Amino acid sequence: MTNIINNLKTVNYPQDQELTDLREAYIKRLEDISSLSREEAKRALIEEVANDSKRDIARIIKDAEEDAKAVSHKKSQEIIVDAMRHGALEHIAEYTLSTIKIQEEDVKGKIIGKEGRNIRAFENITGVDVNLDEEGIIRLSSFDPIRREVARRSLEKLIKDTRIQPVRIEEIVEQTRKEVGEILFEEGEKLAHEVKVFSLSADLLSLLGRFKFRTSFGQNLWIHTLEETRIGIQIAYEIGANVEVVKLGCLLHDIGKVVTDKEGNHVQLGAELLQKYKMPREVINCVIEHHEDKPFSQMESVVVYIADAISSARPGARHEDIQEYAKRIKEMENIAKNFEGVEDAYAFEAGREIRVIVNPNDLDDVETTILVKKIKEEIDSKMIVPGTVRVTAIREFRVSEPRD
Repeated sequence: MTNIINNLKTVNYPQDQELTDLREAYIKRLEDISSLSREEAKRALIEEVANDSKRDIARIIKDAEEDAKAVSHKKSQEIIVDAMRHGALEHIAEYTLSTIKIQEEDVKGKIIGKEGRNIRAFENITGVDVNLDEEGIIRLSSFDPIRREVARRSLEKLIKDTRIQPVRIEEIVEQTRKEVGEILFEEGEKLAHEVKVFSLSADLLSLLGRFKFRTSFGQNLWIHTLEETRIGIQIAYEIGANVEVVKLGCLLHDIGKVVTDKEGNHVQLGAELLQKYKMPREVINCVIEHHEDKPFSQMESVVVYIADAISSARPGARHEDIQEYAKRIKEMENIAKNFEGVEDAYAFEAGREIRVIVNPNDLDDVETTILVKKIKEEIDSKMIVPGTVRVTAIREFRVSEPRD
């Protein structure tokens, strides 16, 4: 109807008043039939064109978004695969068990000593437990891998020296401790230089050297850190992140695992240590956020998180005995269940989250909040869990009427 009106307006009629009057009357009649004035018809036409344009624009945007998603997904895969290729090392997993094989029977007697005095002196001086089996295999056990390494090296020297008695044991152990201190610095310096970091203090380098004698689920920490840092650097180059921040964040993300003079999880201990040595805030954020204990505050933290996950999760990287894993998860759940007012508890995310079902008749909201804090404190004090354990209490009160 609008098109007919406009066409009539544009037709050139003879300058005959009668025809002009007829034309105007016909246009008026058409307007009355359509119930639209000229201006209203014009606005309707403009709105119709505008709506058509919006639909076309929306379709174009959607098509562009789909294309961008497809391209970005493929590009992200290429970046990750290329980064993994740069980080790949020959080593797979390393299982640390300090053992020494004795070939001669008389050496076993010398190690034990009269009434066991030599082996007791060795345990007291080194701080490790010594287990000598009938097959001549000595197993050295300690929660501190550095102590275990000092003990292993010292015992090997004593066996070669053959003069095994308490005074000589003390001399050899002290000498070995000094040697291991130098080895720690050299290994830390080697790790830092492998990824082109040359500005760390001697104390931090020595702590990095401890990675050489530390494993996490069977994966040697020194190797994991080198691999993860190489992966992170490559990703940072590809996406335009700050390479220096990512490099230091990857290198130092697990530094808290070798802090032995304080209590706490490795994320917290690592952040405190780096603050002490006045490391940049961006690097500390990478350490704090690499297990998602806090929301990501920067792109570099995401890169460190991804690089850590790639190195840790690849086939053959880590190992944990399934029975020990199940035992640890069960123990965590039992800790929560032992609190009054708790009906049940479930561990999720490999033990990083505990969900506690609370009886609403036993505990109110305030008491439930206090309960969560107590459960977390007890888990932190009794168990060693990577990252921070999140405790979530669910207190639900239900009322229902029977159906008619």
